Amino acid sequence: MQDNLSATELDDRIAVLRDNIRQLIEQAAAQSGTGDDDRTSQRIATQSAELEKLLEQREALRKH
Repeated sequence: MQDNLSATELDDRIAVLRDNIRQLIEQAAAQSGTGDDDRTSQRIATQSAELEKLLEQREALRKH
């Protein structure tokens, strides 16, 4: 992940991550009980952590 993204690039990346998380949650619901729960949970956690970092970057950009 780059730390020097523009506000527009951050917004685009945030939208992509939110969509990825939504899709992962839908997949997790459909696959519930298939044994892939841990892997899906990890993917959601990874995407959520990246989303949080981007949201923090965007907030810092807005303050400047």
